[in-house]
Amino acid sequence: MTFSVRPARTSDVPYIQALVEPLVQQRILLGKDRVVFYEAVQEFRIAEDEHGTPIGCGALHVMWDDLAEVRTLAVDAAWLGKGVGRAILDRLETDALALGVHRLFCLTFEVSFFERNGFLPTGEGVVDPAVFAELALSSDEGVAEFLDLSRVKPNTLGNTRMLKILA
Repeated sequence: MTFSVRPARTSDVPYIQALVEPLVQQRILLGKDRVVFYEAVQEFRIAEDEHGTPIGCGALHVMWDDLAEVRTLAVDAAWLGKGVGRAILDRLETDALALGVHRLFCLTFEVSFFERNGFLPTGEGVVDPAVFAELALSSDEGVAEFLDLSRVKPNTLGNTRMLKILA
């Protein structure tokens, strides 16, 4: 079985939402309104099989000059364990480096997957206090989760904060 990874198109948004919805119901991923996926479609990459059928997705959200978050990384259940998640993550890392980003953050329940791919659990202090203050001005919920702000604590309970330094 072969697959490829490409930039997302607006026509992929219903697929992205359908793929992540079961994970939202299991409280593995955070739910988002469709409009949020459309607003971020340029951040997404889509894995598709040899017939052009989408089989996975992931997004890269830049947070600061050298920091981005891996978001909404999900793979169709039939393709789990076949390297799709790794291929999407590889593409996101390539995209990050092309943008000048050298640190990737994720907030995840899938700790072993991210550890196998070079991420390490991290605590606070990923950004200095001045950058923290700037990031706190963002209205993006993912940035609030990264900062571990009290208003998003219910969304992040049990998740592991992880970081990878890119070469």
